[in-house]
Amino acid sequence: MPAGDLVPAAVETFGHPGAARILADRGITVARGDGGITLTECAYGNYQIKLGAVTSDPSDGDTVCFSAPRADGYLALTVPGAYRINTYGRSVRASLSTNDRPVESIDVAANATKGIGESLDPNNTSVILELSITGTSVAPPAPQPTDPALAFAAKLNVGPGNRACTSTLVDRYWVLTAASCFADDPSSLQEGAAPEWTTVTIGRTDLTNTAVGAVIDVDRIVPRADHSLVMARLASPIDNIAPAVLATTPPVIGESVRIPGYGRTATTWVPSTLHTTAHTVTAVAGADLGTAPAIGAVPLCNGDAGAPVLGIRNGSPQLLGIASRSWQGGCLGESETRNDAVSSRTDDVAGWVQQVRSTTPGWKTQALVRSGTGLSQTARLAGGSWTPLQDIQVASIGGVKAVSTTGIDSDTHIVVLGGDGHLHHTVRHLTGSWDHFGDLNSGVTDLGGITQVSVSSIGADLHVVVLADGQLFHSIRDADGRWTPFGPVFSATGPLTGITAVAAASSGPDLQLAVIANGVYHTARYADGNWGTWGSVDAVAGNVGTVTSLAMSRQGSDMNLVVVTNTGALFHTVRHQDASWQPFSPLTGVFGQTTATSVSSAPVDGDTQIAVTTTDNRVLLVSRHADTTWSTPQPVDLPGLTGNHIGTAVAGTL
Repeated sequence: MPAGDLVPAAVETFGHPGAARILADRGITVARGDGGITLTECAYGNYQIKLGAVTSDPSDGDTVCFSAPRADGYLALTVPGAYRINTYGRSVRASLSTNDRPVESIDVAANATKGIGESLDPNNTSVILELSITGTSVAPPAPQPTDPALAFAAKLNVGPGNRACTSTLVDRYWVLTAASCFADDPSSLQEGAAPEWTTVTIGRTDLTNTAVGAVIDVDRIVPRADHSLVMARLASPIDNIAPAVLATTPPVIGESVRIPGYGRTATTWVPSTLHTTAHTVTAVAGADLGTAPAIGAVPLCNGDAGAPVLGIRNGSPQLLGIASRSWQGGCLGESETRNDAVSSRTDDVAGWVQQVRSTTPGWKTQALVRSGTGLSQTARLAGGSWTPLQDIQVASIGGVKAVSTTGIDSDTHIVVLGGDGHLHHTVRHLTGSWDHFGDLNSGVTDLGGITQVSVSSIGADLHVVVLADGQLFHSIRDADGRWTPFGPVFSATGPLTGITAVAAASSGPDLQLAVIANGVYHTARYADGNWGTWGSVDAVAGNVGTVTSLAMSRQGSDMNLVVVTNTGALFHTVRHQDASWQPFSPLTGVFGQTTATSVSSAPVDGDTQIAVTTTDNRVLLVSRHADTTWSTPQPVDLPGLTGNHIGTAVAGTL
């Protein structure tokens, strides 16, 4: 496979195909256009515009013909010595210069002839500068229906007629495309706004079929320099088209692939329909994927950059790569004979794609998984897929003994009990960036003998409840990052002995608190800062046995409480807004015969999401919906995570 940077980028820049050769052969300059008007041979008979002009080509009979198959189009050009315009089925506006006027425009009706220049005055020569289609007297062909199997392939336009490519929908908000679509030097691209106004046309395998699909602006790009890829975020989501599925296994030399794109063909400059070619994988080297057209198939041409390279995995097409560069032998206007192409692999950046997807505003489930003394983070995206596990570097705090998390808008707030015995706070932002751990023992209150921590959010405030030396303490971090000192809870609620676990959750402006202390007890901190007294949950919801783990989360005006017993059984109850409790009910109908070791829960987009760690080292996630129905438990994807999963903390973020 040739070095990828030597192969021309397959980006449409709207320069007329073969312009240099046309100038040399005929003395006609054809510059830029939108593909709607293309110079053609008059002998072919497939023209809609014919100029009479004195050219340097003695064989053309002083005629210059143009194909205009669409109902629109323009072409900037220079045709000296023009004296007549004939139109066939198209009305045309021509810009020209004459001896009398530097620039003037004339309109020619469809199926008409109009003299210009020396045909009107032998002393007045004219030069055609631009042709535009203004209408048609011929009914256009019926648009083709969109192929649902390829609806994720989209047209990408950068700038007003500057660059055009193909792109691939990989998320309701994101398309994946080639970096060269945005810049001649992809290394110059920066994460943020696109360098020029950019649109994506999707859901139209026939671009003339404006009754379907949508044209959506791109509001952000995220480049991946080592793979010449760009993720481009749509300003509004696409919910009626299934995104392409990324393969996670590499392509194989000799594998057959399909590549659908909007690029040039052998005969058409800027096609209005998506077309698919068959290629064979010829090389897999580093970030690059080499392909060549199958026998009788067409090459990749300008405009095909960003097209999906699709292979069959488990009986269905999956994304192996994104087209980037091609020698383009056989494409319109090309004299090159080589026709192989270079694409950027995607199987080895599937994790990056997921991480970029996770930066989209919208509800997500954040999960923190403890394994040994380590801690890893992952997020569940729309559609149920998970981002790759990210190791949270906790060695500097001696590992993790306990962790709790909550969402505040798009931020994930995390408080951990480190191996150093101190509490540490950090924030993971929507962009994927992390704040440094802040030592709460040093910066807020130096508590000793800490064993448990639980956090919850009320508005923009973070509430932290800590079990230290058998006592409960409470602190608040406000929206500006200011902390109140940890204050004793028992001085307001009365004492409890033998506390082994604590769970906090918000309910409107109030903080709800449940603990295990030879039974399950509950209290609340109200909006005015006062605390209620302890009440026995067992007494009002039933005694389910010895409880070893518990979790709470709000749902509307109610609060869910889930507990795990020493037999691994799961039970659920609800505390209503009027302070009444439902009886505990077993969750065997939801989780089956799962044997649980710990539980966590969080509010996510109207649901309560419950994460259960099991004795067989799995983490299961289930949703209790607003209508009180339950989803089927789904395993949290934890590839490569070794050791025993001690527990999982979940949070909902926007």
